[in-house]
Amino acid sequence: MEEQHQQKETNKYSIIIPTYNERLNVALIIYLVFKHLKDIDFEIIVVDDGSPDGTQDIVKQLQKVYGEDRILLRARPKKLGLGTAYIHGLKHASGNFVVIMDADLSHHPKYLPNFIRRQAETGASIVTGTRYVNGGGVHGWNLMRKLTSRGANVLAQTFLWPGVSDLTGSFRLYKRSVLEDVINSCVSKGYVFQMEMIVRASRKGYHIEEVPITFVDRVYGSSKLGGSEIVEYLKGLVYLLVTT
Repeated sequence: MEEQHQQKETNKYSIIIPTYNERLNVALIIYLVFKHLKDIDFEIIVVDDGSPDGTQDIVKQLQKVYGEDRILLRARPKKLGLGTAYIHGLKHASGNFVVIMDADLSHHPKYLPNFIRRQAETGASIVTGTRYVNGGGVHGWNLMRKLTSRGANVLAQTFLWPGVSDLTGSFRLYKRSVLEDVINSCVSKGYVFQMEMIVRASRKGYHIEEVPITFVDRVYGSSKLGGSEIVEYLKGLVYLLVTT
């Protein structure tokens, strides 16, 4: 146990949060991360894709409060896709573990200690939040959105057999070396990217654990998931089916 405790002391967690027009959410999510990870060594890397709403100004103010060593703003000039945002964030990460999460408060930082604990207990390469096991769930989605998400997962389960119940979730903890390996073999850029990451990790034989989370639909702003994203998802599913 002592050894495990010491191990925990030496781990550092780089939390990558991609943002686009999240001025209303970014301060709250960062406050909550600090609140729930009191005894943990971590840094937050905000990858902002040139938000016109002043997201970066808020992050700069937060840097004055928490320190530029704890909050790193690594902006990009424009919207360049989720997959590349993680790659960009990863370049600036100094932790041996990397957390990826959304800025829109759909992923509550209160679950982070559970992710860290599960990883320490199991030695997993990836811990992913799931909405589809006991204790998990979704709040604020209409039936259509629930069916779309559930359908997307069932389709992927049926064809890809990844051994994970929530493929499209984007709240995950990775060993840094594993994330680097998996991300380099991915080709998707948008909504499909999360699914491709977990499928490729599963194919490579990495140990994946799941932690139940309740996903809350975004509090402020509008959801980025539209009809074109669903089409992209289906195209991505076919692609993964053929290539993995």
